[in-house]
Amino acid sequence: MPKLFSGIQPTGDLHLGNYFGAITNWVDLQEEHDTVYSIVDLHAITSEYDPETLRESAVDLATDLIASGIDPEESILFIQSEVREHVELQWIFNTVTSYGDLTRMTQFKDKSEDRDFVSAGLFDYPVLQAADILLYKASRVPVGEDQIQHVELTRRIARKFNSRFGEFFPEPEPIVGKAARIMSTADPERKMSKSAHDKHAIGLMEDEDSIWEKIKSAVTDPGKAQGDEMSPGVANLFTLLELTAPESTIEDFREDHREGNLMYIDLKEAVYENLMSEIRPVQKKKKELMKNRSHVEDLLEEGKRKAKEIASGNMEEVRRMVGVGPKS
Repeated sequence: MPKLFSGIQPTGDLHLGNYFGAITNWVDLQEEHDTVYSIVDLHAITSEYDPETLRESAVDLATDLIASGIDPEESILFIQSEVREHVELQWIFNTVTSYGDLTRMTQFKDKSEDRDFVSAGLFDYPVLQAADILLYKASRVPVGEDQIQHVELTRRIARKFNSRFGEFFPEPEPIVGKAARIMSTADPERKMSKSAHDKHAIGLMEDEDSIWEKIKSAVTDPGKAQGDEMSPGVANLFTLLELTAPESTIEDFREDHREGNLMYIDLKEAVYENLMSEIRPVQKKKKELMKNRSHVEDLLEEGKRKAKEIASGNMEEVRRMVGVGPKS
């Protein structure tokens, strides 16, 4: 099966945007790919963070991923910093990466715009992303549209390395699925984000009463709407409904909206009930896993062993090709 890599930072709790935008897709991809999933804690330290809680956050995130359906028996699941070949390959890739390419990365421009201090790590993290992917010789990478530029850079890095040292790395293809773009219920003009204020994100493991309050207070319209056009707030509620409800329920609400008969409180109640039917089993699984945290740590240890086996073998060959490291 084709090798696939993806990673997620252990910064904040998973929210519905993460779950429906990425994690459910990761679960499905396990069936037809040789999947490697990493909790990329080295990427997390390019911004302000608490060193005392970073490791704990990584294990908590692993627990959320397993509860959501990532199967450590089918996928390699591990913490990035525990496989040191990632940063070794990053340095080698730095030598074949164009400074000009890095200056054109739009996410760096966006993330550095309002910061007093911009670290070299933030500038260089796309090269670490390339190392994350290519260390396992992954040929496919599931991404959102905002990450396509990073995969293109990874392809250029692989091409440059292969041209200089010989064919070794694949040029990975992005998998841009029809992932749902979940917006903030408090401000439907902005994407739901872990870095935003709590009111702008609905946590996957959040208390049911709190979830209901956020959905109940979701921005809609001042009056009844009619027709096929929807305001951003109403469209966002329909997105959540379409992800969780039967088609017949969705069509009934669409028809009510077209006819101008939609009661927003009815829509919100339906969104809440169907959403909770989807995520209650995930929350239940998380509670079960948290009773034996050491079991999750054991699964991560086994994932590290599997990842390390692949990474060390590939790096041994890379060192030989580049001409560094001890003689074998």
